[in-house]
Amino acid sequence: MSKHAAPRYPLVLVPGLFGFVRLLGYPYWFGIVSALRRLGAQVFPVLVSPLHSTEVRGEQLLAQIARVLSETGAQRVHLIGHSQGALTARYAAALRPEWVASVTSLAGPNQGSELADFIQRLAPPGSLRERLLAALMGALARCMGWLESGYRGPRLPIDALAAQQSLTTAGVAAFNACHPQGLPETWGGQGAELVDGVRYYSWSGTLQPGLTDRGANRLDGPNRFCRLFARTFRREAGQCDGMVGRYSSHLGTVIGDDFPLDHFDIINQSFGLVGKGADPVGLFVAHARRLCDAGL
Repeated sequence: MSKHAAPRYPLVLVPGLFGFVRLLGYPYWFGIVSALRRLGAQVFPVLVSPLHSTEVRGEQLLAQIARVLSETGAQRVHLIGHSQGALTARYAAALRPEWVASVTSLAGPNQGSELADFIQRLAPPGSLRERLLAALMGALARCMGWLESGYRGPRLPIDALAAQQSLTTAGVAAFNACHPQGLPETWGGQGAELVDGVRYYSWSGTLQPGLTDRGANRLDGPNRFCRLFARTFRREAGQCDGMVGRYSSHLGTVIGDDFPLDHFDIINQSFGLVGKGADPVGLFVAHARRLCDAGL
């Protein structure tokens, strides 16, 4: 691949809930970082708290951006966020737009997640179920922290309840009231591509019977979970990736919202086991070229 197709600014990859850089050497962005680097791009997969509010994660991301700018000498970065990582990236861009050339949302719950709403109904605030769920989530996050091999830095705080609330429809609505950049004005529409000098993009997928449950995905456990979680959706029933609704994911210029990808396929998990007709790595490479063509 030609290095002339590489973006001008570094790419900072921001993970979602229970995110990591590498677990015992296994990468969150499976096959994606290497593909972008072959293109000639500078790529930095970063870590923020795997369980916490979007605002806390956003402040941590700002510190990571400052580090990348210092290390590379670049003036700005591109933020690419998966799931809650998209909200985290939006927070950073809203506070320091002069540091950010673009924000790209991958299956970001930009209007909230119906799955998070279902979990909140199942385990209401203050209930024993909520306390048990928070304890289990926290234990899992701490175990993942012990296995993390791609991050060297201070221990990151964990708050499962803050994370859960941040992803509900009400939680994201409160966040959007403070940070509306790139949001569509109408449900299912596209948002402004350029706000405060920052370009906004998004893409997402949907579970498509006959496509996303075939091919290598037959061996993919997370795909089965996504199909189970999809049953909790009402407003976007049949129009989700198992965790985020198709139209809820819209931000800025919508590159696509119905790719045959579940919530994990979109970052080429697990081990690249994706449904037939899906090419998540190709979407990243094409987007890197898109940013390059835009002079970014």
